[in-house]
Amino acid sequence: MALFSQPTARALAILDLLMANPHQAFGLTEMTRRLNLNKATCHAILTTMANYGFLVQHPKTKAYRLGPSIIAAGNAAFAQFPVLEYARPELESLQQDLDVGFAVTGRSKQHMVLLALYGKAQPLIDSFQLGLRLPNTAPVAACFTAFSPAKHLEAWLTRAHESRGEYNEKLDQKLRVALISIRARGYEVTLKTRAEAELTRELARIHSSWSLTELEDAANRYQHDLCDEYFHLDRIDPKARYDVSTISVPVFVDNKLPVMCFVAGSVGGPVSGARIEEIAGRMKQSADRVTALAEGRESLSAEP
Repeated sequence: MALFSQPTARALAILDLLMANPHQAFGLTEMTRRLNLNKATCHAILTTMANYGFLVQHPKTKAYRLGPSIIAAGNAAFAQFPVLEYARPELESLQQDLDVGFAVTGRSKQHMVLLALYGKAQPLIDSFQLGLRLPNTAPVAACFTAFSPAKHLEAWLTRAHESRGEYNEKLDQKLRVALISIRARGYEVTLKTRAEAELTRELARIHSSWSLTELEDAANRYQHDLCDEYFHLDRIDPKARYDVSTISVPVFVDNKLPVMCFVAGSVGGPVSGARIEEIAGRMKQSADRVTALAEGRESLSAEP
């Protein structure tokens, strides 16, 4: 069993709450209520974090916000992920041209994480804001897995079967077909599902109370329930109309593995297959330019 530190989890819960509400400050009472923490314990954590600059406290209201040390930490992390710098102007331009909301996702071993958001937010993202973590387990994060080595693919599939309690051949085949389709056309298309609607409701509910455990449970249920739904659009008929949730395009740098994905959402009502192909085509062009910039094959001055 993996090691777990409860004191660390409490501090992370505070940071998660503040990151998800960047324009709001929280007093001690509100913080303890939302996080279900002992008041003395919470006060000790807040005081320590404020002393080290990770939080700042308003002199009159005594409410807490993220502090300058978090900014420094964010800049240090950003320096390890400079490709985001090139992504911003591309996605802001796409958002204006296509009137679609865009996000950037990254991947760790266990999670797919929302890194940035541009333009209109789809309800799923809007409920949690930046930092949304979903399991890196099939069928979630397929756009990353479709372009990853076989060992990553098999581990991704295995985690899905484990989440269901047993191996399911029909599910396995469905997921493999989805990956083949994504890799062949170069992008992923997901459809609106009951699982997404339920996750949206859960995130909105949890947002008012806040619990890392509940957030993780909701994300895991979402992944589990998606396995039973028609989630990936494997074939696109330009004349047909689809209830699209997201369109995702991988961004590659150096080692030819996806370092992040561009994700289009908030596409409105049912859209035609031709519209899907148009949006995906523009996203792929932007992803290629970001790759060229990150690899030094183009310069910002060369941009129109």
